[in-house]
Amino acid sequence: MGDQTEQNYLPKKKKSETEDDKRRKKIVPGSLLKAVVRPGGGDSSPVDGDQVIYHCTVRTLDGVVVESTRSECGGRGVPIRDILGKSKMILGLLESIPTMHKGEIAMFKMKPEMHYAENDCPVSAPGNFPKDDELHFEIELLDFSKAKIASDDLGVIKKILNEGEGWESPREPYEVKARISAKSGDGQVIFSYAEEPYFFTFGKSEVPKGLEIGIGTMARKEKAVIYVRKQYLTESPLLHIDQDLEEVHFEVELVHFIQVRDMLGDGRLIKRRVRDGRGEFPMDCPLQDSRLSVHYKGMLLNEEKTVFYDSKIDNNDQPLEFSSGEGLVPEGFEMCTRLMLPGEIALVTCPPDYAYDKFPRPPGVSEGAHVQWEIELLGFETPRDWTGLNFQSIMDEADKIRSTGNRLFKEGKFELAKAKYEKVLREFNHVNPQDEDEGKIFGDTRNMLHLNVAACLLKMGEWRKSIETCNKVLEAKPGHVKGLYRRGMAYIAGGEYDDARNDFNMMIKVDKSSEADATAALLKLKQKEQEAESKARKQFKGLFDKRPGEITEVGSEIREESKTIEEVDETKDNDNDEIQEEEGTTTVSTERKRKWSEKAWPFLKNVMLQIGIQLGVVLLGILIFQFVGAKST
Repeated sequence: MGDQTEQNYLPKKKKSETEDDKRRKKIVPGSLLKAVVRPGGGDSSPVDGDQVIYHCTVRTLDGVVVESTRSECGGRGVPIRDILGKSKMILGLLESIPTMHKGEIAMFKMKPEMHYAENDCPVSAPGNFPKDDELHFEIELLDFSKAKIASDDLGVIKKILNEGEGWESPREPYEVKARISAKSGDGQVIFSYAEEPYFFTFGKSEVPKGLEIGIGTMARKEKAVIYVRKQYLTESPLLHIDQDLEEVHFEVELVHFIQVRDMLGDGRLIKRRVRDGRGEFPMDCPLQDSRLSVHYKGMLLNEEKTVFYDSKIDNNDQPLEFSSGEGLVPEGFEMCTRLMLPGEIALVTCPPDYAYDKFPRPPGVSEGAHVQWEIELLGFETPRDWTGLNFQSIMDEADKIRSTGNRLFKEGKFELAKAKYEKVLREFNHVNPQDEDEGKIFGDTRNMLHLNVAACLLKMGEWRKSIETCNKVLEAKPGHVKGLYRRGMAYIAGGEYDDARNDFNMMIKVDKSSEADATAALLKLKQKEQEAESKARKQFKGLFDKRPGEITEVGSEIREESKTIEEVDETKDNDNDEIQEEEGTTTVSTERKRKWSEKAWPFLKNVMLQIGIQLGVVLLGILIFQFVGAKST
């Protein structure tokens, strides 16, 4: 009770003052007077954020009409629509309309400073408007309601008639079915509901731009009126735009939409939902690595739609079960199933590089074939939640995921392996060892995972990131021998030979038992330096015998030779010792390593070709040989 009382007396947070609030402070008594001509209905009045629809007739105090929205007073017959607190309005209307009820007619007598004579008035006066006169504003409040602002300039506004289901709204390139009718701003019917819903594809300009923007805010089975002003009335098969149309009111019932996803953003991998699943998208999708059960049918994209596999026929109606995140199905297949709901059926159109060009091809599927899968997600099991587990159970779960990563590494699936190690590292952010023994186990495991990530990065050619990852281990434990070894190998890959030598020498210094591995690494380092020097000398051999006119030809020769730079076979190293120790196997991948000469050569070559004189060639050649000599010593 005491807490509740104390809470009641807490000071309320002050709302920041708006520009309209500042304008209202300028109102003085007697500058705005109201007389009710016809009472309205109900007790509610419009507030900020509401859309108000009203007719307005302005008269002089003698009764002469200055301007009007009413056709009988010379206007177009189209009422005004404003959003209180958003639209630019004269001060008198800003203050007076919130005092009215729906259907009410009232006369407001305004001093000049309450309409267009206000200092810094946000609305410009119409031509020949007597803005310095006191005037009568007759207002009829036709309607007001909550409004959804669909465009920043208020050109598209939505009024909800019936709430829809769920939260998902259509977007490009979804397929939409909707019942649509349209009226002009003055209430003239443009077209009525058709017997069958109108079908269109989002983003294909098949409905006016403003209508599409409004429908893009609707939920399935929602009914709404979408008010679209002239700047958003574009030509489309649905509606021919008359030049006299200032705005159109579309009444829309969103019957259904089919989720269509451009998975790559280039139109090559398309997922089209054929049957809705159970639950809410995307919360109930297998977004994280899970155990999935699916039925699927694979077809070639030829005229016959040749079926090359059907799990219901070819697998005796047994579904395919696989774990996502392990490269067990084609990449395009897995990407799409991660965005499916249980019970959903989807049609997936897939290009060859995301289908079977990088995956074992089924019989009947040729290289470069585009395919289509009809996939039904029967269900999935998510990984075990670590919340509430004791330390040993957490480490057991971590070891399972790490072992999967090691298997993927052996298979050459370095991206997937890295993802497994990084998943455990993320989970480790929420693990708190309770004693010294747990702390040591936890620290050793985390360091091992970082070094496995570094190994993956090295295999992927990202030696700088590999070095950064090794640094995380060495910052926590500067004398970590395997961290020094792994970083030294990354330095070799980047041609940073001096840094690599320092790491291998440090290994011997901190742990004599690592001397054999460090010595072998130093021998390899020396070999790489000699290879780099030899290649550099070979590339520039005979350059100084050439005349100036032959320099371009020399450049071509060097370009050809640079293409034959050999690859380093990492399987001869112990570069992946962390993973090998855990799995007892060797790695199966080779990677191209960047040497200092490869990085320097394009720049120096361009300089020589641009100089075009013998002297420039000689000077640069001397510089190259001096640099090579320095690196070799």
